[in-house]
Amino acid sequence: MSEVQIDAAGHAEPSFSTKLIWRTFWVLLIITVIELALAIIYYETHFLPKHFLNGLFIVGTLAKAFFIIAEFMHLKHELKAMVMTLVFPSLLFIWFVIAFLWDGNSYRDLRNRYDSHHLEQSKTPAAKKPGME
Repeated sequence: MSEVQIDAAGHAEPSFSTKLIWRTFWVLLIITVIELALAIIYYETHFLPKHFLNGLFIVGTLAKAFFIIAEFMHLKHELKAMVMTLVFPSLLFIWFVIAFLWDGNSYRDLRNRYDSHHLEQSKTPAAKKPGME
């Protein structure tokens, strides 16, 4: 948090501590290095299951997003109601994107399964080229 200092001319100037920024930098760096190391290990050895690693990457990304938002956007020091007015619409937007991707995939599967034109094309043999009789 910044505090106010009075200079010799009587002007109030905020004092700025870089301690929190450096702490956030080191946390972000450690999370990123761990993610990178896990990706290199997976690429070389396939030691861990891919879905497990994807889960770890999502958790790491969310942790980094939290630290960035909390420190650099100063939401850590805001009232809870202010934070919720920003977080709740963001969560709704994420739900919106996932729902539309899910619905689009369902539509594609149903179209491929029940579309008569698609079924006709898949059942008939490939057409012969002209002049190749």
